[in-house]
Amino acid sequence: MATKEFKCKVCGYVHKGDKAPDNCPVCQAPASEFEEIKKKGLDTNSNVYTIIYASIVVVVVAFLLAFVSGALKAKQDENVILDKKKQILSSLNINIKECADPAAKYAECVKGEWILNSNGDVVDSIGGFDINVSEENTKPLEERKLPVYVCEIDGAKKYVFPMRGAGLWGPIWGYISLDADKSTVFGVYFSHESETPGLGAEITQPKFQNQFRDPENPKHISRDGKFTSIAVVKPGNTCEDADYVNGISGGTMTSTGVNIMLKEGLGQYEQFFNKED
Repeated sequence: MATKEFKCKVCGYVHKGDKAPDNCPVCQAPASEFEEIKKKGLDTNSNVYTIIYASIVVVVVAFLLAFVSGALKAKQDENVILDKKKQILSSLNINIKECADPAAKYAECVKGEWILNSNGDVVDSIGGFDINVSEENTKPLEERKLPVYVCEIDGAKKYVFPMRGAGLWGPIWGYISLDADKSTVFGVYFSHESETPGLGAEITQPKFQNQFRDPENPKHISRDGKFTSIAVVKPGNTCEDADYVNGISGGTMTSTGVNIMLKEGLGQYEQFFNKED
């Protein structure tokens, strides 16, 4: 089978074969007068081919990644929403590990997702769940939208307030639930992004969180109608001006971050605390 083509430069005759003929059958020109006809196409060994091939691969991979990301986004968003609901339920002393359907439990317990202004007024009875607390904290207090969750546990009203702060290595956050008096702590939930395991990360553990919900020694965020927050103090220390809990041994910066988060995060709701239902 012929693999190449050779053209006579004298008469134009085209010969097909592995090599040029000894003589042109038309004009008798010698083999030296033949030139190989190069087929047009992309040289797979050239830089141009490499660049084009790599570009096509990049475009195809990018398309596939975008497709997969888009397909998974809805599920990812659902997981974020469900995780937030679990955190709120945890602050209400509900054991998530024993909860077969956290979403249904949330719908059962949370009766309202209010939005407040800094004066403590309810500006919207829905939409509080969608408020980004971290973004709101960057605004002047009078411009903030403050979410509060109105809940019912065993027939008793509870309020849940979200908080955001800074630990030693990154963001910390939490939720605190109060009784209907808006002062007595019912439960808490704290978490973090990158605190040190065994030290600051201990804010997620029952040993630390149970101090806030001790039924034999209930904690209050106010005294005589005045907001005081709850102090997080160095183990062995006390606080005369407010109810307090012990901080994390070896996690001083994280403990300080929780202390500030409680004071500032709850402090912006002070006007709401002073309003009667």
